[in-house]
Amino acid sequence: MASNTPAHDGGCTCRNVRYRMTSKPLFVHCCHCRWCQRETGSAFVLNAMIEADRVELLAGEPEMVLTPSESGKGQKIWRCPKCRIAVWSNYPGAGEAVRFVRVGTLDNPDALPPDIHIFTMSKQPWVVLPEDAAAVPEFYDVRKTWPAESLERGKALRRG
Repeated sequence: MASNTPAHDGGCTCRNVRYRMTSKPLFVHCCHCRWCQRETGSAFVLNAMIEADRVELLAGEPEMVLTPSESGKGQKIWRCPKCRIAVWSNYPGAGEAVRFVRVGTLDNPDALPPDIHIFTMSKQPWVVLPEDAAAVPEFYDVRKTWPAESLERGKALRRG
């Protein structure tokens, strides 16, 4: 599970955009879908899902870039306007209330290993997951997978 450290700082490569996650995330996904592979130019993306009001902007102002998605609804990727590094995304299903922070932009990305690997049906064949890693071919049932505290936080978001 994700680290219990209350705050995690991060930002872009040029340090123009700096942010702080003020609590541990709801859940950390390692997504192996082909869309994430294309958008990141990598084998997967590692996203820490967290309430938007728990991400504090410390410096700079990321710029939103609307990008296509497999759902056809697009996703909002927030990038540094100078170095263009993606710091977080918003997906239509979660709306503006949840940010998917790119774990690789944290000052200490080792603190937030994935809670689950998703869309493993399309993972690169040379990516070998640890035997004890939680992994699913596509997506999962949140109610059966998230820890109780994250489920409560999720309910609070829906009550909004």
